[in-house]
Amino acid sequence: MATRMRQVILRALPDLRVHPVGKWVRASAFGRTIVDSRRVQLVWEPRRVVGSYAVPEEDIAGQLVPAEGEAAAENPVPMDDDGPPVLDPHTPFGAHTTPGTPLTIRTDAGDLPGAAFRPDDPDLAGCVVLDWDAFAQWYEEDEPVLAHPRDPFDRIDCLRSSRHVVIASDGVTLADTTRATLLFETPLPTRYYVPREDVAMDLLDRTDSHTLCAYKGEASYWSARIGDTVLQDVAWSYEEPRHDAAPVAGLIAFYTEKLDLAVDGELQRRPRTPWS
Repeated sequence: MATRMRQVILRALPDLRVHPVGKWVRASAFGRTIVDSRRVQLVWEPRRVVGSYAVPEEDIAGQLVPAEGEAAAENPVPMDDDGPPVLDPHTPFGAHTTPGTPLTIRTDAGDLPGAAFRPDDPDLAGCVVLDWDAFAQWYEEDEPVLAHPRDPFDRIDCLRSSRHVVIASDGVTLADTTRATLLFETPLPTRYYVPREDVAMDLLDRTDSHTLCAYKGEASYWSARIGDTVLQDVAWSYEEPRHDAAPVAGLIAFYTEKLDLAVDGELQRRPRTPWS
């Protein structure tokens, strides 16, 4: 429901949104700093979930030239009866929902094809929006930023709880605790992080999967074995979370989209998210 509400809100925001950041932002590629700006704005194209950094063109150490080949190809966003769909965080940078020109950043060390986008919107005159994945590392001030720019309108709240939480699959209990830490993250469903002592660790197998979250850090994953069924990457943990998520360090959470969750004896409805 939270994700559905977020999509409804985004569908009601058909215009380009711009928010000044007030942070010193840098990005590197080819072992050198390419972007160095203290005049940064966060830009959300219409119905795009994750924002992108926009900086003045003169804050880029390279030449902006028209993109060619694949980087220049139009990547139209499919339309439906309500206009363009809400774009999830994995939508390629080249899928734009606002008019503009794709650009390549040309440096002495090499080109970054399609790494910049010059919107036609007059509020961003003289600025370009930057492709996160085109760069090797990003910094806000002197802190590395992971996955994507952090949204100032989203937040994380971690609260210890004595509620009785049971997570199961097909009648097999994977976690049973009264010591969970609940992580509330706009706009995702509540996640229940459980001490390992209260998790059936004998049913979990660590995998090689890892993901990055701009707010929580790097997650590692486990699969669960329920009889002959393997639930791939159904649980995760942050061993060294970023400061906002420090209370859940080492605890294990589960995709309750795929499992049965009971809180104080009441079975919860499974949330619908991109991980359902």
